[in-house]
Amino acid sequence: MDQDITTFPRTTDVNSSQIRAAVKATHLASAVLLFATFLVGVVGNGLYLWVLGLKMRRTVTTLWFLHLVSCYFLFTLMIPFFAVYVLLGFHWAFGTAMCKLLNTCISMGMFSSVFLLTLISLDRYILIHHPIWSRCHRTLPRVRKLVVGVWLVSFALSAPYLAFRETRVVDGGRIVCINNYDVSSDWTVAERQALGRRVHLAIFVVRFLLGFLLPFCTIVGCYSRVGLKMKEKKLAWARKPFKVMLATVVSFFLSWLPYHLYQGVKLYGKEMPESVSGTLLIIYTFMSCFNACFTPILYLFVGEKFWQVFRMSLLTLVKAAFVDDLGSSAPGSSE
Repeated sequence: MDQDITTFPRTTDVNSSQIRAAVKATHLASAVLLFATFLVGVVGNGLYLWVLGLKMRRTVTTLWFLHLVSCYFLFTLMIPFFAVYVLLGFHWAFGTAMCKLLNTCISMGMFSSVFLLTLISLDRYILIHHPIWSRCHRTLPRVRKLVVGVWLVSFALSAPYLAFRETRVVDGGRIVCINNYDVSSDWTVAERQALGRRVHLAIFVVRFLLGFLLPFCTIVGCYSRVGLKMKEKKLAWARKPFKVMLATVVSFFLSWLPYHLYQGVKLYGKEMPESVSGTLLIIYTFMSCFNACFTPILYLFVGEKFWQVFRMSLLTLVKAAFVDDLGSSAPGSSE
């Protein structure tokens, strides 16, 4: 999904028919995974938003997860555009404005989810290690302000896509949606290209540090301390939410690690073969699909209270539908 002009694989006459066939198969497999992710993600995350937003009492924990699931839902809404892009052999048919907007939304979803997971781990740490302070300061208005801050910071970190993302006509009249980090349209000037590469490196480092490494260290540290405290005090009441959060964190980081590895290889691998690029693409696409599809399932199986509310709400909805249907077909009822 995320390409730049310096590393985009070009198709030349030297490529063999076997490599072309392998690349096409990779594109098809990626598109199938993306469409499957869209279907599962929209249904699953939509149901979770319905339960969290309308059926459960608003608490700090439900507010955290309401916005976390909103990140996954935002991500899944963007998927069909990129699935079509991959299916057409990386031909972008939606225009420059959509190229900028969709990639910005994808980046916002990624940053928002990792920041929320970090705040959730810090919240759990404070709740267990500083219960008195938490009881006085852990309030819904403050959490709402933190959530708003998360979305604003995520947008600021995703803003480079609005500046550097563009469409470009390449070989055979194909249009690609790429990152153009060169500040000049003169591609023959070595100084401009070197500056563009430094900008690309700076953006990659910021995204890797703030979107992966630092949150990962924070979350591991918080949950390590929480686990030790739970084992020491035998806090059975905290096991369920702890397992929900731990499962979510593991799912997120296993899913996004291939993405950052892919970006790093692209940054330093100028002459990456098209078959290698396609293989890396399918790996991180599959892991992203896993994150969007199976994280709601983890909530369902690990969160016992959420499962009870979900089941009761769904059962009530089905009963209401049957009652309305039976009532409308009863003798003497108006058509």
